Amino acid sequence: MLLLVTKQMREPVKNLFSVVVVFSLSLNVYADQFLGILNGNPYDPKSITNPYGAGSPYKPDSINNPYGIYGSPYSNRSTTNRYATNAPKIYDKQGNYRGRLSKNPYDPESVSNPYGRYGNPYSPDSINNPYGSGNPYNGNEFSLFGED
Repeated sequence: MLLLVTKQMREPVKNLFSVVVVFSLSLNVYADQFLGILNGNPYDPKSITNPYGAGSPYKPDSINNPYGIYGSPYSNRSTTNRYATNAPKIYDKQGNYRGRLSKNPYDPESVSNPYGRYGNPYSPDSINNPYGSGNPYNGNEFSLFGED
């Protein structure tokens, strides 16, 4: 079978290809990596407390891996670095942002900052507030996302 391609046929294909390339590049810019769920269930494979699932110290993107980018005490994306400013983000089931899981007490978005919006135990947006979003009886699970 012989396929004849004219100049008029190449132009729409070329435009379609450029649209697909631009669209796929824009998707990669805003993609965050799912790291696990903060729910305290050691049997849930997605839980960061499961040593054989998302919380495995051997998983490259685990926050419990001391040599990975999300668990190393030297990485700016780590939960264990006291000076990290780009730690994993926390979201609840409804998609509300709940701060960053970080040991940094100076970062305004850190859950370890007792004076910040997401670390103050009296703030309604804090997971540290047992009467607000951090209530253990409301069944709320928090998802962790790391920036690529």
